[in-house]
Amino acid sequence: MSTTASPSSARDAAPAKDAASSGHGSAPLPARASRSGPLAGTIEVPGDKSVSHRALIFGTLAVGETEITGLLEGEDVLNTARACAALGANVERLGPGAWRVRGVGVGGLQAPDGPLDFGNAGTGSRLMMGVVAGNPITATFDGDASLRKRPMRRILDPLEKMGVEVLDEAEGGRLPLTLRGPRDLIPITYESPVASAQIKSAVLLAGLGAPGETTLIEKEASRDHTERMLAHFGAEVRVEPHGAHGRKVTLKGRPELKPAPVRVPADPSSAAFPLVAALIVPGSEVTIRGVMTNPLRTGLLTTLQEMGAAIEFLDARTEGGESVADLRVRASALKGVDVPAARAPSMIDEYPVLAVAAACAEGTTRMRGLSELRVKESDRLAAVAAGLEAGGVAFAIEGDDLVVEGRGRVPGGGTVATHMDHRIAMSFLMMGLVAEKPMTIDDVSFIATSFPDFVPLMTGLGADIALAGDAA
Repeated sequence: MSTTASPSSARDAAPAKDAASSGHGSAPLPARASRSGPLAGTIEVPGDKSVSHRALIFGTLAVGETEITGLLEGEDVLNTARACAALGANVERLGPGAWRVRGVGVGGLQAPDGPLDFGNAGTGSRLMMGVVAGNPITATFDGDASLRKRPMRRILDPLEKMGVEVLDEAEGGRLPLTLRGPRDLIPITYESPVASAQIKSAVLLAGLGAPGETTLIEKEASRDHTERMLAHFGAEVRVEPHGAHGRKVTLKGRPELKPAPVRVPADPSSAAFPLVAALIVPGSEVTIRGVMTNPLRTGLLTTLQEMGAAIEFLDARTEGGESVADLRVRASALKGVDVPAARAPSMIDEYPVLAVAAACAEGTTRMRGLSELRVKESDRLAAVAAGLEAGGVAFAIEGDDLVVEGRGRVPGGGTVATHMDHRIAMSFLMMGLVAEKPMTIDDVSFIATSFPDFVPLMTGLGADIALAGDAA
């Protein structure tokens, strides 16, 4: 492993950020995106956020040293790294994207000295609740104003069935909350009420500390990174079909997880933004290297291809247990489509930028079954609707469906409230690149949670994005 920087503790590690990454405590930093010429180039986007969280967590639960390359060094993942260190793991940053975790083993966590602060990281906080549940320790979970609004009861309910005590919680089962893991965790069979990789992962991670078998049943298959990584680190896990679209996952508890190297693939949710920009800005051609193509993460690519997108999969390969490929994307004439609700779990984070693509298409796009968008970093369904309105795009919300009336052009000219949501911020900056009048977002700083170098990467392709001080 290359050691291009001196090792540093996860408590202190914070790679340098661009000007758009001002951090959570500073004043809002608006940004403006204007109509751009063709985008061109070959890029690499940050490592997958879901895999990055899990690599740190499984390194903590293994006995010995786990080496990670390509780790996403956004604020969400760094907060998970700090939480792992607070629970007893030795977590070191060796260089850009290169980390080493010396784990304490299943059931070997220590009680943290203070609250675990996850900032904006919904995935990190919810997965770590499952991790703490498998240990006889007490830990308090907290986060920023956005994370404190997000519901945690869906995680707490199955954990309580396993014997975990919720000693304190904010109104509605929200952060800050305090959990105490039992000495003898109870294995359960749990049918998740919604297709959620976070619920599934929390139950399975807790199940590592229980004797016997813990089973999670979901009616719609959600992201399977936890199951893949369980197997990668030596756990016994069975995955079986359940019903028409679901899965039944069974884990044998109390394994000794063995360290395993993890190469984190490029995040398809981050790739979605330059990808859609290349499709909608006339004359563009962009190649994105090493993007994860896990079938449970490719709903956006499937939908865009149905809309007429020119997307080529080059050099398909397997890295670290995940399928990846280079994506070559060319500007395309898009048409409206009907997106089935069953596809939602495989593209839940990509609906905001899909709405931008739909606004640039010809015809009606209906996105069905978006109830989960209401409980993300913001009420994303409402935030997307407000962004479309700011851009002069015709739309309707019908129940849990979003209907966008594409007219092949976007008037633009509005200001979008991001609500501390990185994906809303990036999506409507992409809209500005093709709109007739510039689009402004009220705060670009939260993009740092998942994509610290987003603005310089996009401007390097030819995008016209200016930060507050430059957007005169």
